[in-house]
Amino acid sequence: MPSDPLVAQHVLEFPGGYTRTTGPVIGRFLTELRARRLVGVRTAEGRVLVPPLEYDPDTGEPVTGEYVEVGPAGTVTTWAWVDEPLPSHPLDRPFAWALIELDGADTALLHAVDAGNAKAIAAGTRVWPVWCDRPTGHITDISYFAPEVTKIVSPVRSEYRLQVGGALRVFLAGIERGVFLGGRCGTCDKVYVPVRLSCPECGSLIEDPVELPDTGTITTFAINNLPDPRAPQVPFVSAYILLDNADIPMIALIGDIPAHEVRQGMRVKAVWVPESERTASMANIRWFAPTGEPDVELS
Repeated sequence: MPSDPLVAQHVLEFPGGYTRTTGPVIGRFLTELRARRLVGVRTAEGRVLVPPLEYDPDTGEPVTGEYVEVGPAGTVTTWAWVDEPLPSHPLDRPFAWALIELDGADTALLHAVDAGNAKAIAAGTRVWPVWCDRPTGHITDISYFAPEVTKIVSPVRSEYRLQVGGALRVFLAGIERGVFLGGRCGTCDKVYVPVRLSCPECGSLIEDPVELPDTGTITTFAINNLPDPRAPQVPFVSAYILLDNADIPMIALIGDIPAHEVRQGMRVKAVWVPESERTASMANIRWFAPTGEPDVELS
């Protein structure tokens, strides 16, 4: 493709790099960087400039020559997110350019912040410098700044054993036989399932368990769309079922009916696993299924 005769390409290059002296103020700043320290310079008005300047930008007066160690932490005052870093950028992953006011300074330093994602940085974010391995006296001696550690993720695993108590042991023994056992309070005459040793309402002791039918009424339910190994299908329904002759409901799965057809007041019956497969476990009940009886009007 022919070149445009009206366009001339030029290259400006300094072989070996452009070299200039730093002067005493910037030279001190860069020397301190090489020692992994951050310093500013104090003005006649008492402000601390970082990076240091030879003259106060507000008054034009020479600075005092008093150097003040600042940071190393600082606060982001403003920032811009870079989604696609260029080859010349300090990081090869998304990062933020930020103005950082180091602790003890009155002006902000521009540098890169490796925040991980744009939601992890905001004005007011506290950041700390991450130094390069071999400082040379250049602003890149700080590889980047990183947000303060405000949370950690720790793996947690706890092993424990539950010992079945007396009342639950009695209840599960009934489940193994295919029977629901409840407890009738001799004082207030309420029946609780699973069986309990004392009445939660009046505190009276419950003497002997009573057998309850395996039929009941759905009082409320929820349709679940996440898989569950105990469920017959997805979506599935979990429901509170008030067993006949009981005064409090128990929770169980509902099966043998599409989830959208389940309703409050529906009459249901327990579907048991074969007797040969039963153990002292609630897994003996696959789910409750509709009986076909008329719905019960709940008060």
